[in-house]
Amino acid sequence: MSATGRLFPAPRSNASVPVAPPYSPVRVVDIDLAEPGEFHPPGSREQIRPEGRVLALVRLHGHPLGMVSGTGTSPAELWRSLANARELTTAVAAHLAADRPSTSSRVSSRPWHETAVLPCQAAGLRVLDEAPYISVIVATHDRPQLLRQCLDSLLLMEYPWFEVIVVDNAPTDASAEHLVQEAYGRRVRYVREPVAGLARAHNRGLALARGRIAAFTDDDTLVDPRWLTELAAAFSLDRRIGCVTGLIVPAELRTGAQAALERHGGFAKGYTPRTWSLQDPPADPLFPFTAGRFGSGTNMAFRMDMLRALGGFDPATGTGTPAHGGDDLLTFFRVLVGGRTLAYQPGAIVWHRHRRTEDALKAQAFGYGAGLGAYLTGALAREPQMLPALLRRLPGGIRYAAAKARGRTEPGDGWSRQLALLEIRGLLYGPLGYLRGRWLSRADRADRADRDGV
Repeated sequence: MSATGRLFPAPRSNASVPVAPPYSPVRVVDIDLAEPGEFHPPGSREQIRPEGRVLALVRLHGHPLGMVSGTGTSPAELWRSLANARELTTAVAAHLAADRPSTSSRVSSRPWHETAVLPCQAAGLRVLDEAPYISVIVATHDRPQLLRQCLDSLLLMEYPWFEVIVVDNAPTDASAEHLVQEAYGRRVRYVREPVAGLARAHNRGLALARGRIAAFTDDDTLVDPRWLTELAAAFSLDRRIGCVTGLIVPAELRTGAQAALERHGGFAKGYTPRTWSLQDPPADPLFPFTAGRFGSGTNMAFRMDMLRALGGFDPATGTGTPAHGGDDLLTFFRVLVGGRTLAYQPGAIVWHRHRRTEDALKAQAFGYGAGLGAYLTGALAREPQMLPALLRRLPGGIRYAAAKARGRTEPGDGWSRQLALLEIRGLLYGPLGYLRGRWLSRADRADRADRDGV
């Protein structure tokens, strides 16, 4: 889900895509087992008192354990139903055992209300003592209301040393510029990138950034107050880590289309930190080409010097280009091929507003596939020495894609066969989309050179 405009729309289908009607909206909330009875809305420390049916991100000592559904006729009953969810038992026990091994046998007593500094909090406190300067880059396109909410959440972060850069990508009016200047003044920097494309927008922000770390999110998100703290803590663990991605959870489930995407898997990559590198490859037979498993561009950060050495993001990729996406995946891949480690830190949380309509859901299915195809084409164009490795993995990749498509066609899951076919069509289109995007990028560079008299 990116913030830039779609100049190259996905093929549309007249076929109806069932999204499990009728649908009742579900409220999304945030709770911590160490704060009994307290509820917060996504991306905020404001206290609320929900009732009825909710989907909750459940944490312990600030660290996410999982998403849990619950109901209650009062806030107290609702909190108890979420806190006592059986699916959390193992995660709670593991967290408590890691924090205080001597109490691991007392899990049933749930000693959640400790006030002393715990091992799970130590890394975040250490990084705050020597916090690296972070540049947060937000690309936007004609969505000032969403952008305002995103910026408000960014400016509430507890991290002590960061800047925010808004990149207005191919805007049709000056609403984003007026918003930044009038509502935020010097707290947010504004820059315009006239050529559509998310990779271009990110590169424009990258050129202005002053931080040691570049963090990226989109204008349709709300960030957790500890987002930058958790990203910085992950980088501090190992100098070889060149990229960190984080947990992405839904900010709202107001429509059937949003619920369908979440049932499909959404953007979440789990609740356990992990790392990937070519020096210590996982058992995954498709590694390192399954870049989508590493994270998403909605929540990613890079060491600034490394990202600039790579040349930033490939302008032939990203939403707003013929490729439809793939900019994040291609950069993850190049980080790994360059000998760096990529880390996933679930404590770095971003809340995302999924697309609300059926048509947008279909376009996203096509875009997923197109971005993947564009990424794989770009990977070979940028790193041709990886072609033999890709060919060895191709049969397994085809089997994986087919199994994934079959898994999305079960009755009632909101992902009809039509959506699965759109994703496969996107995958087949992706190489052409990348080549078209690369041609347009070269033509744009030539036009600029002519205008500059080079």
